[in-house]
Amino acid sequence: MPDQLIFAIEVFLNGLMAGVLYALVALGFVLIYKASGIFNYAQGVLALFAALTLVGIMEGQVPFSHLINAVFGTEIHNFGFHVPALLAIALTMVVMVVLAWLVNTLIFRHLVNQEPIILFMATIGLAYFLEGFGDIMWGADIKKLDVGLPQGINGFIDQITLDALGYGFFIDNLDLVATAVAALLVTALVIFAQYTRQGRAMRAVADDHQAALSVGISLNFIWVMVWSLAGFVALVAGIMWGTKSGVQFSLSLIALKALPVLMLGGFTSIPGAIVGGLIIGVGEKMFEFLIGPLVGGATENWFAYVLALLFLVFRPQGLFGEKIIERV
Repeated sequence: MPDQLIFAIEVFLNGLMAGVLYALVALGFVLIYKASGIFNYAQGVLALFAALTLVGIMEGQVPFSHLINAVFGTEIHNFGFHVPALLAIALTMVVMVVLAWLVNTLIFRHLVNQEPIILFMATIGLAYFLEGFGDIMWGADIKKLDVGLPQGINGFIDQITLDALGYGFFIDNLDLVATAVAALLVTALVIFAQYTRQGRAMRAVADDHQAALSVGISLNFIWVMVWSLAGFVALVAGIMWGTKSGVQFSLSLIALKALPVLMLGGFTSIPGAIVGGLIIGVGEKMFEFLIGPLVGGATENWFAYVLALLFLVFRPQGLFGEKIIERV
């Protein structure tokens, strides 16, 4: 088999793995949009905040220690103990549920039936607030996140491909774990949305707030539930991205990479988030491999957005999104 073809297969597989990580972030956008019609600009910051909180709890860090030390002249940084990863993840999820309740109580319950642009602007404000709040609460330094997930080259795949092709593929164990987690998440979320009472109520709220209220659906409960689910998805994405590249404030920018994923898969489709992520992941890697050398490289920075622009022109609802027909 030609060397270029072997390298292309490896690039293709790594593109699939990268696409799964993009899709994990996109899932949070889809959940909130399906339930409320809100495009949640703050989803990337939720992943950052969840990862910061998880690291802080695991390391036994005192929240707001920098602020406390600056005000009182103390030198308090840690409680002096470490929290096991599973317990820290559970405690972080509790924090994300409390955050979901606060977001609904303080912001979105006052914006029922407002124009979509107002809701969108509210999420922009929430994003910048959470980013600054996370900085004050846990500090702005880069943090290492280790919850025990395997990392590094997968020896089995490396050996199999070496024996078959004479070249060992580099596939990261963490990417394989992320793929398995994403598959489980999508399956669970689809079952929840389609076959549970809360899932049907969630779709009803998305269609019409007032109509949902008129049939006895609690708007507050649905929004808290959905923001809690989005917080859980953000925690999973934060764990994967934080383990891969460290917990730093650039982590919030992964939301920008999720936008093309949503445009391809559709804003209302949970499976579409995964398919869109895989297309973007594979597309940008293969385009860089095949076309990048001809145009000077760095195509990964813009390929996804050009592809998304083409979809907006020719199929604005995405591959799996619901086509909106308005009669005038």
